Amino acid sequence: MPRPRKNRMVNTMPTSEGFIPAGYEPECCSRLSCVTMTVDEYETIRLIDYLGMTQEECAASMQVSRPTVTNIYESARYKLADALIHEKPLLIGGGNYDICHKNKKTATITKETTTMKIAITYENGQIYQHFGHCENFKIYQVEDGKILSSSIENAAGSGHGALAGFLKNLGVDVLICGGIGGGAQNALAQAGIRLYGGVSGSADEAVQALVDGTLVYNSNVQCSHHGEGHTCGGGNSCHH
Repeated sequence: MPRPRKNRMVNTMPTSEGFIPAGYEPECCSRLSCVTMTVDEYETIRLIDYLGMTQEECAASMQVSRPTVTNIYESARYKLADALIHEKPLLIGGGNYDICHKNKKTATITKETTTMKIAITYENGQIYQHFGHCENFKIYQVEDGKILSSSIENAAGSGHGALAGFLKNLGVDVLICGGIGGGAQNALAQAGIRLYGGVSGSADEAVQALVDGTLVYNSNVQCSHHGEGHTCGGGNSCHH
């Protein structure tokens, strides 16, 4: 009797069900040879290629062995290459996985807070995933539950250790980001800046979700990178 396959732990679901080559109409995709990437394969690409984790760190996050991660990752990379080189639609779905909800919480802000400044690690409209590498922050002015204005502030040259001070000098009350190290978290706490980490996607939508009381964040967000030259990366590891 075959041994049951252990589900892989996934922290972040894909925001899209797939992609098609430019110039193809969606209704034509059924006539093409599609490539299907499973959700657990997508997770290895997100953790290793996007967040920069090692395969050991990825295995710990997904709660599987290193050889298992290697096999999943190699399969995912081949599928990406197949879709790109042969101009095939790439679909994302299925697989053997569970979604980690342990560290997910919903952010709320008190109604008494009539005015506040919210900062987001920012790049091309999205939440930049590495706090320590972030050069631009989008700053939102919120009053009475409404976003009044926003601006882009450049932090280049501030350095990892000085980013909390940079935000404090801007009068920031709240930071929304992806991955962030323990030292930076402590610096933000000392600066009186509330942190909502482990968030990805559209910066504008994240701020609106915070204002609406629906922002989902990771209360145990941590940096998973180690070694010389390290600044900060994103790790949303879930351990039960």
